[in-house]
Amino acid sequence: MSYLERFVNGKGRYLDDINLDGMLYMSLVRSPYARAKIQKVEGGMTSKDLNAYYSMGENDHKEPVLAIGEVNYQGQAIAAVFGKNRYESEDLLSTVSVDYEPMEAVYSIDDAKKKPPIYKDKKDNVLSQEEVGVKFNEKDIDYDVKVTDTILLDRVSANPLETRGIIADYRDGILNVYLPSQSIVRAKSGIVKSLGLPPEKVRLYLIDNGGAFGVKALFYPEYIVACYASMKFGKPVKWQETRTEHLQTCHAGRGVQATLTLYAKKDGKIAGLDGEVLLDNGAYFADEASADLGNVIHEMTGPYLIEKAHLIGKYMITNKALNGYYRGAGKPEASIFMERMMDLMADKLNMDIADIRLKNALEKPFKSPLGWDINYPTKPFLEEALKYFNYRELAKKEHVGISLFILDEDTAPGESARIIVKDGKVHTYLGGNVSGQGHELFVKNILSDELDIEQDSISLELQDTETLPTGVGTWGSKSAMTHGSVLMQAAEELKKQVIEKYGKYTPEILIKHDFDLTTFYKFDYNDNAVNFNLVTSKINEAGDLESLKIGAYYDVGKVLNMANIMGQTEGGALQAIGEVLSETLRYSEDGQLMTTSITDAGVLTADHVPEFDIKIVENPSLLKDKAKGLGESPMIGIPEGLARSLETQIHKRINIMPITREFLFGKQ
Repeated sequence: MSYLERFVNGKGRYLDDINLDGMLYMSLVRSPYARAKIQKVEGGMTSKDLNAYYSMGENDHKEPVLAIGEVNYQGQAIAAVFGKNRYESEDLLSTVSVDYEPMEAVYSIDDAKKKPPIYKDKKDNVLSQEEVGVKFNEKDIDYDVKVTDTILLDRVSANPLETRGIIADYRDGILNVYLPSQSIVRAKSGIVKSLGLPPEKVRLYLIDNGGAFGVKALFYPEYIVACYASMKFGKPVKWQETRTEHLQTCHAGRGVQATLTLYAKKDGKIAGLDGEVLLDNGAYFADEASADLGNVIHEMTGPYLIEKAHLIGKYMITNKALNGYYRGAGKPEASIFMERMMDLMADKLNMDIADIRLKNALEKPFKSPLGWDINYPTKPFLEEALKYFNYRELAKKEHVGISLFILDEDTAPGESARIIVKDGKVHTYLGGNVSGQGHELFVKNILSDELDIEQDSISLELQDTETLPTGVGTWGSKSAMTHGSVLMQAAEELKKQVIEKYGKYTPEILIKHDFDLTTFYKFDYNDNAVNFNLVTSKINEAGDLESLKIGAYYDVGKVLNMANIMGQTEGGALQAIGEVLSETLRYSEDGQLMTTSITDAGVLTADHVPEFDIKIVENPSLLKDKAKGLGESPMIGIPEGLARSLETQIHKRINIMPITREFLFGKQ
């Protein structure tokens, strides 16, 4: 079935399209408090039935699948009820009673620094910390001027159109799970570990996925409850998250505060970087939070030659749902922090924002003192981008913001694929999963070119963990890179099989016979790409944007499908603009989530789409398909460019995102 049939004509198979005989619907009793002791629970399935933890990492402060003795964020699951339909299960929530003893909540990073520790075994509200680079004293570096600032990027919810959900169906000794996921192999590992099941007794099926943006790369407590319930009752169990549940409990992105000091010579040459980065971790340990903060502190030097750098990153415990992946997962934060500091230093030295970047951009590959390998020079790329947009003339008449950044692509360790040729059709399965990026387009392009067959004979199928037991997943701007490369490798191996069996390769021989091939493309380091954004804007006296133009100068290695590239760039740009102007999760001082609907969350609509000038350049990567990543680039480069463009109009520093209308109005 083509993309047109599935997604435009409404023939996709999403979680809520699946209805199994005898299926039970699950609803969850959730805490109304951000922090409280649980005195008593009566009714429903509780931790007395399912005493388990769901994190794959090792830490003393993992989240219980169902709360044990206390709750530490609003919406934390305490008990589960099951009905014959969704209405009945919602009604059954009233049959569960919970006695709470409310406690004082920690509602923000600053609050976590001031208040006593949430956990008695901790001396403060720092769950853990990481230090990168080498500590230096100011007297050890040669500098003329320094700037210091604290920058906050508030929490953001991914808010895909389709919220989280699962169907668990335990029958004949096998736990069958239907899951919209970015990696069903990873989700299977979590279920196996949390429930102590043999891997061969668990089978996950990928279904159509109505958006992800990182949150469906993970697995969650609700998944474990549904699986356990299906095994206990011997019936299928479905759970579909409400939008309120998503806002309250789904792992949030961003939520990072950095206090940074940048040292420089009078000519703008950066001499050093020092600082502290604090992550709003939420109440429990989450192994994915380490990836977010790790990306922030390791990638902070960005595309610049900064030879002295030192950062401490701290995971701050707050009474909120956990921090997790959201498009970029630390990469946008690192770039926003560094680019905003570069703008601040340029202002301090009365330099042009492009000139200070040119002064510090790389002329050759560089391993930063924070441990980040940058594979390509950045100065010639910046020079080309500035020339393309005619920056010097544009800056004389427009409010311009720019960003130079590195997209670090999660290509390691590679990816798997399976191709089954049967009945004249080429059925393709990928280890990473589709969530709206349009994989089918480049799959058909690559296999058609490599195998010399018609695109109509090629299909991209939804796999399960029996059909393709191995796979990494779709995240980190790597789909075109790793999936494209593994498809090219699979095509080569398939042609060899045809030659070995029939003496030569022709597309007619391939299509006429049956073949079944599984392969893994190994790539043992992460690649990266140099990219550039330019933003111009104009706001009126009401603080509304009258105009917004986005320039993108992106290196994609090799174009596999231009429609994919334009869709990813324009869609990502709208998300990035939303983070600057409106998208956030807001909490009261007692930890109550005040963002109660997708409208409150500030998600932009199509009428906010800006004008675009997109220039795609091709500097081939080392991968088999020569591609580089793209998906996260707008999220990494646009926010800081837009912030700079706006602050040149309101004449005050922007160091908190999102920016309120009151701030633009000049009332705060």
